[in-house]
Amino acid sequence: MQSCVKVLIDGSSSDLSFSYLIPDGMEVAPGSRVLVPLRGREAVGTVMAVEEVDTSVLSYNMKPVRKVVGSQPFLTPDLLKLAEWISGYYMCSIESVYRTMLPKPARGKEDKSKKAKQVRLPAGVLKDSAAGERIPKTAKKQVEAFEVLREAGEGGFLLSEMTGVKGFGRSTISGLEDKGLVEVVDVVVSRDPTGGQTFVASQPLTPNPEQQVVLDKIKKVSGKNLEKAPKPILLYGVTGSGKTEVYLQSIQHVLEQGMGAIVLVPEIALTPQTANRFKQRFADIQDQVAILHSSLSEGERHDEWKKILNRKARIVIGARSAIFSPIENLGLIVVDEEHENSYKQDTNPRYQARDLAVVRGVLEKCPVVLGSATPSLESWKNVESGKYDLAEMLLRVDDRKLPLIRIIDMKLETRKQGGGLTILSSKLREAIEARLADGEQTILFLNRRGFSRSMLCPQCGYVANCRHCASTMTLHQHDDKLVCHICGFSQLPPRKCPECGAKDIVNSGFGTERVESVLKEFFKGARVARIDTDTMRKKNALRDTLDAFRAKKIDIIIGTQMIAKGLHFPNVTLVGMLNADVGLHIPDIRAGERTFQLLTQVAGRAGRGELEGEVVVQTFTPHHPAIQFGRHHDFIGFAEQELALRKMFGHPPYVHMTLITARSKHQERAEFSLKTLHLRLARDLPEEIVMTEPLPSPLVKSHDQWRFQVVMKAVNPRKIATHIRTVMKDMTFPEDVIVTFDMDCYQMS
Repeated sequence: MQSCVKVLIDGSSSDLSFSYLIPDGMEVAPGSRVLVPLRGREAVGTVMAVEEVDTSVLSYNMKPVRKVVGSQPFLTPDLLKLAEWISGYYMCSIESVYRTMLPKPARGKEDKSKKAKQVRLPAGVLKDSAAGERIPKTAKKQVEAFEVLREAGEGGFLLSEMTGVKGFGRSTISGLEDKGLVEVVDVVVSRDPTGGQTFVASQPLTPNPEQQVVLDKIKKVSGKNLEKAPKPILLYGVTGSGKTEVYLQSIQHVLEQGMGAIVLVPEIALTPQTANRFKQRFADIQDQVAILHSSLSEGERHDEWKKILNRKARIVIGARSAIFSPIENLGLIVVDEEHENSYKQDTNPRYQARDLAVVRGVLEKCPVVLGSATPSLESWKNVESGKYDLAEMLLRVDDRKLPLIRIIDMKLETRKQGGGLTILSSKLREAIEARLADGEQTILFLNRRGFSRSMLCPQCGYVANCRHCASTMTLHQHDDKLVCHICGFSQLPPRKCPECGAKDIVNSGFGTERVESVLKEFFKGARVARIDTDTMRKKNALRDTLDAFRAKKIDIIIGTQMIAKGLHFPNVTLVGMLNADVGLHIPDIRAGERTFQLLTQVAGRAGRGELEGEVVVQTFTPHHPAIQFGRHHDFIGFAEQELALRKMFGHPPYVHMTLITARSKHQERAEFSLKTLHLRLARDLPEEIVMTEPLPSPLVKSHDQWRFQVVMKAVNPRKIATHIRTVMKDMTFPEDVIVTFDMDCYQMS
C-alpha cells in the first residue's frame, strides 16, 4: 500500500480529480496546494483527500506529486467541508468553490510574497561592543549609519528606508558591508492596506444595561470549545444603539480564550471605518487584525490572507469573501448589517455569506451573531420558529433620541414649485441652510449616480438606449458621456435627436452628479463632496473623503448606497433621502423590504452625537407601508404585515426560491433552450415543487445576451436541487447558451 492524494486540478469545471503518489519525505494534507504532471505539462490543484492505494493491482503507473506549494494547507478541514456543502446546496462545481475560497494571488505555482532588501547588524557584531572601532573616524557617515543600525537591534531597517528617510547613500552601506559590519539580506515584507496609518488606542466603554445583557448572552456561548454549535443570535439593535461596541467586547473575550474571530461587513465603504475601530481597540496587537475586501491590490490581499494562513492574524474583517478566511480555532463570527443584499454573490458560486456564516458556525461549533437595525425577514422568521435566539437593543446609547422623520409628498411639492423637475423640496432646502448656519453637517442620499437618468426627444419620443442592454443610458456630464450602468458601455451624448434631428433633446431624471451641481448653486460657499463609484475610483479616495468629513472639512455629502449604513459621524444632524421611490416600484418581492431597510438605515446616520437628528424623506408615494412604517421606526409592525403577505402568496422566507436563467447572444437559442429545460423539469415534477412558465427576464437583454427565466419554489431546497441534478444529467445545451441556477435568489432581473 502506498499513500496517494486525490487532486482537483484548477480550471476543472467538470470536477474531475486525479490521483498522484506522495513521494517519500513529502508532507501533504487535505487542503494543500500541489504541482502535478498532467498531459505533458505542469498543473496546480487542490488536494481533496489523502488515501492508501495498492499500486500493484493498478494497470497503469501512478505519477508522483512534483511539489507542494506553500508550507501548509491553504484550506482547513472545516473549509473543505464547507466547500462540499456549497457545491451541493448552490448546484455549482467544487472547483468553482475552491477558486472562490482562494484569493487570486494564492492560486499560482509560486509564493507571491513581496521581497525587499534589509540592512542589519550580524548577531556577532551586535554582541561586540568594540565592533564600531573598525570604522575610521573620518568615515563619519559610516559611523552614523552604524549607530543607527545598532540602536535598531536585530531587525535593522529596509535598505530603501536607510537610503531614503534616513538619508544614507548606498556607498555608505556598501562600505560597512565590506568591513563585515552589516549584512544586506532578502526579507518578506507585508503590503499594508491601511496605508501606514497610526492608530491611537481606545478603551472599552462601560456597557449600558441593554448592551450588558447582550454581551452576557454572547459571552456565555463564545470563546469555548463547545460540544455542539449554539443557536445563531440575531442582534436586533436600532441605529446608534452601540452594536459595534458589543462586537468589540465580545471579540476581546474570544481573544482572551486564545481563539479567533471573523467580522463581515456588507460594503467596502464600511470596511475602513470598521477596521480603524478594531485597530484602535486592539492597538497593542493591531498586526493581528487582517482586512479583506475587493478594493485591496492583489499584493495587499495576498499578504493579508497569508497573515491569516500563518496564524499571525486572529481577527479578520472584510466583505462577503472573508467568510472563507482560513482562520483556525474560530471562536466567533459576526455578520454586521446581516440584512444586506451585498452578502449575496451574483456570480458562480451564488452563495449568501450570511447563510454560510451560520453553516460554518455549525461545522466549527462556533457562535454566530447577526446584527441589524432592520433584520432580514428570513432571519426574523428563524427567530419566530426558534432556530435563532433573539437579543434586542432598542435604545440609543446615552438615551439619545431616534431622529424625527418628515415625509415630503413630492407630487404636492412639484405643483407648489410650478412643475418640472424638483430635486430639493423647500423643507429640505431650509433645513440644509439652518445646518450650515449652525456649523452642523448634512448627508443626502440618492441611490442613482450620474447627472440624469436618461436623454429623450420630446418631438419624436427617441430615448438613448444602450445597444448592448435593454436599458437607458445615463448622462455623466463631467465626463461628457452617456454610460450604461448595466454593462459599462459609453458613448458621446447626441447634440440633437438622432431620429428626427430636433435640437431640444432633454435630460430626464437626476443622479448624484446633478444633485452636487444643484447644491453648489444653491448653497454658495458650502463645502460639498460626492461619494459614488465615479468619484471614489482612486485608492484610498473613500477613506480620505470620510476622514475629511469627520474632521468637519466638508459640510454636505451627497452619496449613493455607499453612505447609507454603518457610518458614524456625531456632527451630522440632517439626513435627506432625495427619492425614496427608487427601487420601490420594480417587479421584485423584496422591493418594499429593501425600501424600508434603506430608509431606516439612512435615517440612522442622523443624530448620533449630542445633537438631535432630523430626516427628510422625499417621495411620490408617501402612504406606502414601507414609508409609513419606516417613518415610525416600526420594524416589528412592518415585519408582521410583510410576512403575512409573503405567507399568503407563498414567497420567501416561507419557501426557498431558485431562479433558472438561460442566456445567449442568439435570442431564439436562449428561449428554446429554456423551454426545453422547462419541459424536462415539468416531467415527474415532485408535488412539493411549484414552477412558473418560462418568461423573458425583467432585464431581457444584458451585455449583448438575451435572457429568459423560470422560477422554482419549494419548502425544502434540497428537493429542488435533487430534481434539477437528475434532469441536468441527461441534458446538453448549445455552446453559446449559458444556463445558471441561483438558489435563494435575491435579484429577479
